[in-house]
Amino acid sequence: MPEIAKQHDVASPYAGYDVLAKWNTPSFDDVTRDALTRRLNETPPRRFLSPKELSLLEAVVVRVAPPLPGLSPSLIALWIDDRLSRNLGEGFRGEEALPWSQMWRYGLAAIDGEARRLFSASFVELDGGGRDATLRVVQAGNVNPELWRRVGAESFFTDTLLKTVAGLAYAHPSAWNDIGFGGPASPRGYVRLGFGTRDPWEAKELR
Repeated sequence: MPEIAKQHDVASPYAGYDVLAKWNTPSFDDVTRDALTRRLNETPPRRFLSPKELSLLEAVVVRVAPPLPGLSPSLIALWIDDRLSRNLGEGFRGEEALPWSQMWRYGLAAIDGEARRLFSASFVELDGGGRDATLRVVQAGNVNPELWRRVGAESFFTDTLLKTVAGLAYAHPSAWNDIGFGGPASPRGYVRLGFGTRDPWEAKELR
């Protein structure tokens, strides 16, 4: 059975919960175990972004991704790079929107441009406070419009960057432990779906 780091925020209502303890139970089947093994053990190589672009993306992910044991920001950045190399988006986009891969390149370059505008330094050269300040400016849309002529700053931050990072992070078992998620509904399924109810194999809150 694969393992992930046994580190939990003491404030978590699911501290100590380990979804992988279900590895050999009816909650997981061979398909689920195979998918989880790949997710836990495989690190895709850089294929799309340049080394500088990937370093920039990783520096951004460090500031916006949830701090989860066993899930590094560099891995999330490589997962995004892998998606870009295969041009995998959400399956829809606005008529005037850039293709997925171009949008990411444009958005990352614009974030770096905002850092240089605000602090006269590249994003990766900033400390945590400077990086957060830059991202807050982008999130609020208080940007230099010349840097964002083809991608909306607020939209890129919320609908592309934040949504993708959160989605990838919470597809990892470390995040499942953090929120008490018992894993895919298949094959066992969830029966007790009412508010405040749970199946016997689901995580129990400590408070």
